[in-house]
Amino acid sequence: MTMLAARIHGHGGNEVLRIDELPIPERQPGEALIRVIAGGLNRVDLYMRNSGAGITHRLPIILGLDGAGIVEEADAGARFRAGDQVVIYPGQPCGSCEFCVKGEEVLCTRGKIFGEQVDGTFAGFVCAPEGSLVVKPRSLDFVQGAALSVAWLTAWRMIKTKARLQPGETALVFGVGGSVSLAATQIASAIGARTIVTSRDPTKLERATMFGAAETVHDQGGASVLDRVMELTAKRGVDVVIENVGKAVWPTAMKALVRGGRLVTCGATTGDDPSADLRRLFIRQLTVFGSTLGTRAEFADMVAFIAEKSLAPHIDETFSLADIHTAMDQLESGRQFGKIGLTIDG
Repeated sequence: MTMLAARIHGHGGNEVLRIDELPIPERQPGEALIRVIAGGLNRVDLYMRNSGAGITHRLPIILGLDGAGIVEEADAGARFRAGDQVVIYPGQPCGSCEFCVKGEEVLCTRGKIFGEQVDGTFAGFVCAPEGSLVVKPRSLDFVQGAALSVAWLTAWRMIKTKARLQPGETALVFGVGGSVSLAATQIASAIGARTIVTSRDPTKLERATMFGAAETVHDQGGASVLDRVMELTAKRGVDVVIENVGKAVWPTAMKALVRGGRLVTCGATTGDDPSADLRRLFIRQLTVFGSTLGTRAEFADMVAFIAEKSLAPHIDETFSLADIHTAMDQLESGRQFGKIGLTIDG
């Protein structure tokens, strides 16, 4: 039997990304064979297509870290059985390195990630370790479920594990149109924090209020964001900054923090070499965290939180696997508000 899959055969533009007909992968002991119903696009999919520099990988490789689907086969006596609806955790930690042993498997030195070191989820079927599956919340459809794999997990670790955002605190989230930033806004609001969001697009700011943003700031360049944040906080500053933009917003992010504030970053789309601002860092006793993805335990906790708070990822637009080129172009344009979904055609 065969399946369709979106595979890159080199690096460049959409010309290197093709829909191939491939054999269905063979399940190994400890794994489940998943019929993938939906996936979602992430910036790393673009990065892998464009260059993949710094990420150990082979070519050709199936793209995709996000995935949700239905279990087709599993070991006898396994936690999951045929017919179960699941969301796939994007990593495959080794389980035995020093980081895995102490519960920080997201730092695993020998781990693999779908769509990077191993074939990904943009395929009719994928094999995943049983420990990398969680039950899809009944309240979510498959596209929404797939959106939890990367963007929501990344936002969850930033807010809950790193920043430890508390009810009543104030969080500043940069670039609310992106899927991680929008997820962070929804999570922070559900925790009970006051969330201030920024965007260069006034339309995105208007929409953000429907997802928990208490205040919005139109980023018009210069000191516009900092001035407005200080006005909104009576010159106090915010407790937490959540950002994935990097160099372009770093000076503002640092100055927007209250004394003892926390900044968490998971990206550097505008550059990875901002001014360190060390004097401000130590005098005001600020804390800066780097963060990416999350552990399987955090993944399970996040899914439980979503069910408890009746949250749902916002899907901006959904494309079929056959339209993967159009979906990638949409992601690259930056016009989306929230997640770009992908339905898999089998």
